[in-house]
Amino acid sequence: MTKTNGAGIVVVTGGLSGIGAASAAAAAAKGWRVVVLDRAARIDTPSSPGVTVLPESVDVSDEAAVAAACEKIEGLHGPIVGLVNAAGILGKMHPPARLAMSDWDREIAVDLRGTFVVCREVGTRMARRHTGAIVNVASVVGMLSAPVHGYAPAKAAVIHLTTTLAAEWGPFGVRVNCVSPGFTETPALAKGLSAGVLNRESMISTAALKRLVKPEEVAAAIVWMLSDEASGVTGTNLPVDAGFIAGVPWQAYGGLHTSTETD
Repeated sequence: MTKTNGAGIVVVTGGLSGIGAASAAAAAAKGWRVVVLDRAARIDTPSSPGVTVLPESVDVSDEAAVAAACEKIEGLHGPIVGLVNAAGILGKMHPPARLAMSDWDREIAVDLRGTFVVCREVGTRMARRHTGAIVNVASVVGMLSAPVHGYAPAKAAVIHLTTTLAAEWGPFGVRVNCVSPGFTETPALAKGLSAGVLNRESMISTAALKRLVKPEEVAAAIVWMLSDEASGVTGTNLPVDAGFIAGVPWQAYGGLHTSTETD
């Protein structure tokens, strides 16, 4: 059984905003000691109860920076027993002919390479100690078609990467899972809405629960996957999407029902 509660550290990448911040807070509330890695972190970035922010910018796609950060964390705080890979950037919604390769490269670098780099650094340490749990943050767009031609393939690859790492490290007591959030009320989503590239009503009407997802709901699933309550779960992708995937096919039949009346 993976013993993640109690001794040891949970690292959350991208932990200063959105799903990462919610996950850090939720893990701390469950009694874990949490260390946040974030590209936006600075020497004066404040910490909060149970959550320590590494006071330096860390780009998850930079393997040397990630290795140095993990070495520092374990030297100061103890072994890393849990990892949440929440660092990521949203994709540019351009048709392929207009999508700059520099944007595509950056999306792949952060969302896929970055996930692998941190998994490799932390997971190898966990495997040596025969204990640990990793949760990667993918997306429903990694499971469906979407007009984000770098982000969506990267997230699909994260789902596949999760299963391969689960098989790689399972014999050494390390569990690897991922969550695939739907449209979640984060600063990044708010930016897309304000720019007019996303439509709130369309997202809500498609989801079976007729609403967006809260970051805290994704965080709750992540913390469960980290915990001993999920000790028999590895290699799994869990959508947390308010029923978006379930609702999408219904659009071909006129959309979700809006009345409880039946013929």
